[in-house]
Amino acid sequence: MSRRLITYEDRHWRTLRPLTDTLPVPALTFGASDLARRWIARAGVPLLAIEVRASVLPSWYHAPVRDTSTIGADDEAIVVNAAAMPGPWFEKALAGHAPALFLGDGRIAGARLPLAMLRSALGRGEDFEAVLLGLALPALVVDATFLNYPWQLVEWNAQAILHDLAAMKSERFGHVHALACLEAPERIAIAQGADIGAFAVLDAREGPILVGKGAKIAPHTCVTGPCVIGAGTQLLGGFVSGTSFGPECRIAGEVEASVWQGYGNKRHHGFVGHSVFGEWVNLGALTTTSDLKNNYGHVRVHVDGVEVDSRSGKVGSIVGAHVKTGIGTLLTTGASVGVGANLFGGGQFAPKSIPSFGWWDGKSMVTHDIDKFVATARIVCGRRGRIFTPEDEAACRGLFQSTMAERRPKT
Repeated sequence: MSRRLITYEDRHWRTLRPLTDTLPVPALTFGASDLARRWIARAGVPLLAIEVRASVLPSWYHAPVRDTSTIGADDEAIVVNAAAMPGPWFEKALAGHAPALFLGDGRIAGARLPLAMLRSALGRGEDFEAVLLGLALPALVVDATFLNYPWQLVEWNAQAILHDLAAMKSERFGHVHALACLEAPERIAIAQGADIGAFAVLDAREGPILVGKGAKIAPHTCVTGPCVIGAGTQLLGGFVSGTSFGPECRIAGEVEASVWQGYGNKRHHGFVGHSVFGEWVNLGALTTTSDLKNNYGHVRVHVDGVEVDSRSGKVGSIVGAHVKTGIGTLLTTGASVGVGANLFGGGQFAPKSIPSFGWWDGKSMVTHDIDKFVATARIVCGRRGRIFTPEDEAACRGLFQSTMAERRPKT
């Protein structure tokens, strides 16, 4: 008998909008990788399936490879909700031998059961959770914590990096200039093809630093751990701390305690703090986020049309994929910016909640023309060696249609 892993997203994906408008929950960057890969590492078994919405799965360019080998008659499925955080509850739940549905905080955290019972469920995508519930497995209550809102990606990210890189070897496969400074070098790993420039500082005294394959740290850049710099990402001067960058970002200026999904562009000065960004975001020069209210109170954030108390005093901006900001754009504390939005008219605060495909000129909000958006997206993706595929286009056009009501003027 062997075990296979199945990860899925449940019906609560909407509370992670706008990040999940273009990507499934398992794809979200967190810690040293993404939610799916963290579960693969924790479970220690091959990945059999990812059950998510069919509309967004094709846009997950870096999805992990699945094990398609023959399933044995006695094989067992280990099922995990991608939004559940790995923890001691998982090993305790697997200690038993009988099939069970793991329940925590009113949600399914996972399950263990014979794979034969799930044959009809594989490939069901967004219906997978309903099929799982229909199996009427015995319930096992577990002490699982769930990722419910986008700002929790930021709030919990530093600890996730510390956990993910706890066993990291201090390897040096890339080039480190003789005049670069590495503090606590035993907590720094530099992958093949990476380059650390003269007078760059990598300070791992407060947490480990992982520099991914082909990444570049330009001269006079200070990186303070815990920090993960994704493959091909370039840090082009400034101060970076407590942040996870996905692949192929271009970043300069000050970035603190944030999460970048990947392919982001912030090549100029401007402060970004306690914020999370979808793919293909471009921040114009001097774009700045506020992450602290003047009264130091809790920050409220618009999530899927509802204002939610984050219960945190430090929340910057939640920014969806393909967002563009002009020079001098100011994003207020707890700002939420939907997919494909275009903001300009710098020097004044943009509205706190911007709908997907909103076009804000500093005075009024209109709709971003979808054909022009698609034309721009093709150019942008090409600049990072990616193709804006027909599936990407179909997903964005579908989102444009489904969010029309969100762009209507409020009466």
